[in-house]
Amino acid sequence: MSTQLGTLEELPLAYRQAMEAASVGPLWPQMRNALPHGAPKPVTRTHLWAYQDIRPLVIQAGELTPVEKAERRVLFLIDPGRGLSAMQATSTIYAGLQLLNPGETAPAHKHTPSAARIVVEGEGAYTVVDGEKLPMLAGDLILTPTGCWHDHGHSGTAPVIWLDALDLPLFMYLEGSYAVEAKLQAPRNRPDPSEVEYATAGLAPPRRRDAKPPSSFPQMRYPWARTEAALRRMAPHYEGQAVELDYINPETGEHCMHVLGFTAMMLRPGEVLRPVLRSSSALFHVVSGSGTSLVNGVRHDWTSKDSFSAPVFAEIEHRNEGSEPAFLIRVHDQPLQEKLGYYEERAR
Repeated sequence: MSTQLGTLEELPLAYRQAMEAASVGPLWPQMRNALPHGAPKPVTRTHLWAYQDIRPLVIQAGELTPVEKAERRVLFLIDPGRGLSAMQATSTIYAGLQLLNPGETAPAHKHTPSAARIVVEGEGAYTVVDGEKLPMLAGDLILTPTGCWHDHGHSGTAPVIWLDALDLPLFMYLEGSYAVEAKLQAPRNRPDPSEVEYATAGLAPPRRRDAKPPSSFPQMRYPWARTEAALRRMAPHYEGQAVELDYINPETGEHCMHVLGFTAMMLRPGEVLRPVLRSSSALFHVVSGSGTSLVNGVRHDWTSKDSFSAPVFAEIEHRNEGSEPAFLIRVHDQPLQEKLGYYEERAR
């Protein structure tokens, strides 16, 4: 049974001063803030980041700041629930739009947070991850897991912009966030594993049962062309069900990253989706198409290249009233919550 807990102001002034001097504090006035009853009370506020509004600022950043002075030329997305200084789209997800102009390179570094890139526009850019040269095409998901060397280059003719998604807020909270720099890598002269070993779903190179995969992250690039084709093939057989595919490690079947997960979605013309309430927060990125989403009653009218957020246990409705399918990628922190043993889904 819920009771009214005592407040700090009810305690004698001398007692409060003595606690302050001893660097201790009473739990009971803060109990309901730390452990709210029934469900969390998120600080995160849902928000839509319209690409048409942000793109000119990203392009202008390239005119104002040479990449040599920026190392990574990024405009990060700000959760309005946390204020302008917060490098967070949700409690656990950092996201930002990064620009690379033709002929530019971004130096090699590695860091404790894991990162992923969703290519938004342009072609001719590439990322080198631990020696694997990964082409960057629209919609591709490219991983740079914790501790992996990575740099970027651009041999095309027009700007390339991608969406970075990192578990940076978690590492900043743990006071474990740092990076190490190095020279540009010499890429191996071979196609990346997404085009060789893992080009076909359900197939992987043979190895002894007791042998470990050659890497904890054997596939770093997930081409969007194959993802969209797979979603389209699924759609006729999933009538009345959401058409979704999780990005996974092809050797283990687990999430492709340790902290953040990625799920590709297809909204069919005329479709309305009302997913269960999830304990994970999310950032939705629109690869193509248009539609409307209600997040806790807030309406977002989105189109290609936009992004919008959802806090934990959000009531969400996606609606596609157009004549063409819409494709989105949902970035979420379900892998982290599963490892902590508290991921939860609730019926609406």
